[in-house]
Amino acid sequence: MKFLENPTRNLFFTGKGGVGKTSVACATAVRLADAGKQVLLVSTDPASNLNEVLCVQLGHQPTIVPSVPGLSGMNLDPEQSASDYRERMVGPYRGVLPEAAVASMEEQFSGSCTLEIAAFDEFSKLLGDPDATKKYDHVIFDTAPTGHTLRLLTLPSAWAGFMETNTTGTSCLGPLAGLKAQQKLYQSTVKALSDPKTTTLVLVARPEDGAFKEADRTSGELAELGVSNQHLVINGVFQTSVSDDQLANAMQRRSEDAVGGMASSLVELPRTIIPLSPMGVLGIESLRKLGSIPTAEDVDAILSQLNEDGREPLSGSSFGTLIDQLAEVDHGVILAMGKGGVGKTTVAAAVATALAERGHKVHLSTTDPAAHVAATMAGDHLTNMTVDRIDPVAETASYSQEVLDTAGEGLDEQGKALLKEDLRSPCTEEIAVFRAFAKAVAEGEDRFVVLDTAPTGHTVLLLDSALAYHREVTRQANQMPESVEKLLPRLRDPNYTRVLIVTLPEATPVHEAAQLQSDLSRAEMTPYAWIINRSLTPLEVHDPGLQLRQKRERQYIREVIEQHASRTFIIPWQAEPPTGREGLNRLVANAAV
Repeated sequence: MKFLENPTRNLFFTGKGGVGKTSVACATAVRLADAGKQVLLVSTDPASNLNEVLCVQLGHQPTIVPSVPGLSGMNLDPEQSASDYRERMVGPYRGVLPEAAVASMEEQFSGSCTLEIAAFDEFSKLLGDPDATKKYDHVIFDTAPTGHTLRLLTLPSAWAGFMETNTTGTSCLGPLAGLKAQQKLYQSTVKALSDPKTTTLVLVARPEDGAFKEADRTSGELAELGVSNQHLVINGVFQTSVSDDQLANAMQRRSEDAVGGMASSLVELPRTIIPLSPMGVLGIESLRKLGSIPTAEDVDAILSQLNEDGREPLSGSSFGTLIDQLAEVDHGVILAMGKGGVGKTTVAAAVATALAERGHKVHLSTTDPAAHVAATMAGDHLTNMTVDRIDPVAETASYSQEVLDTAGEGLDEQGKALLKEDLRSPCTEEIAVFRAFAKAVAEGEDRFVVLDTAPTGHTVLLLDSALAYHREVTRQANQMPESVEKLLPRLRDPNYTRVLIVTLPEATPVHEAAQLQSDLSRAEMTPYAWIINRSLTPLEVHDPGLQLRQKRERQYIREVIEQHASRTFIIPWQAEPPTGREGLNRLVANAAV
């Protein structure tokens, strides 16, 4: 890995879920420790899988990794930190405000931005205070702070008393009221992040268009904030070792096409290429081998070990069966949910097309800013099917202007600057799209509405508590738009709304999907089915590396079937990208186990 030729003290690894950033971060830590360095490996991801990858139980304090002299690891807990901040903010109002109002405040501080600030607070203790990590030569962070967090904490007005006069109950800035004493530490942290001699930002991506777009967005956003020392890692680049495997040749071609189509800004970055690992990356020895190509003897030995397990049948159903089940009712809402990069847009488009093929009226839409639905459909859809998008930019702009006209009235320039930054957060967009989303859900009364990228469980709870507070304070709930008033009952009605969780047959996507299901459970929503996308299990493969990956998929498919899902459907990996009506129909027709 080229960034290890002259490594900086701090290395931050960032990227979409499932691209392998934890594996690359762990492999980096092991190699530096093997070279005689004292290394601290840190994760602030609430769904961290450092324990699984390193095969050691880590906690909130540095723990020595027994099999790697010089390496310590820790899992910071931003969830607990966010909980502490939340209680600091809400506690004084218990017994003073109505219970519904307190519940609304608690949920307001349960979002991604509160967690972001809490995570950054944990980072800061390690980055901004030299004494905290003085015994280590290198500190490696799995999951870096976002551009929004850095912008927020670099605004001088954040420390100018805005929170004392702000009564808007904003979700992103609340925690800062309890962190103002940390100002000097935060400033030192931001300075360290932007020092190219001290810190390297490692952007990890799979050789896929979506992952490259996310890496490009992150790179540009952080570069604007002074984080200039960046390195691109393209993880999982596939090259077949046989010539007669059509599937393997197609996989190699798609990988090469994605790399060739990268944005120029990524092309200009220093780059490390890591070949696709056929053996999985769990355990220290596998981390030491990351980036190397296994010998034929290695592959044969592992295949032999896995063959016995591979004989056990799996009970996942074909994707076409799911369409048959969904079509039994002639209306309702179908939500495709999952982490970025797992193929939920493709699944949503395939479901919508298949239902329209059966003669149903269908409305396919998305809240995804990238609006991949249109590209996936390729302008090729039926007359009884409409395709559009809920534009988060337009919805957020409208909502933000409302807030500025009301909550911003009377604030000084510094206060307005902070409020504007707060409105640039993910939470604002999350709330702003509700009005359009509620309207789309209402259409499910007389047709199928298929939505790609649905609200999170937190967002549903936020709406729930906001409505409860509205009823408690105004007693005028009947003045709300009907679509908003009925949104929660519709989302929670399994006969009206069916949630499809989309994942891949790999460790991180499955475990993140399980966390999503838990989040939905808090919001009283039960997924209808899980869809395991891009699986090699149903296919005939000859490339030894792909055969090995095919065998390893089974443990994650089994985990989904046995532990998480009431219904499981499997979609095989496609040699050709499934776009347009023909490609999407092929996806349904060929999705047999």
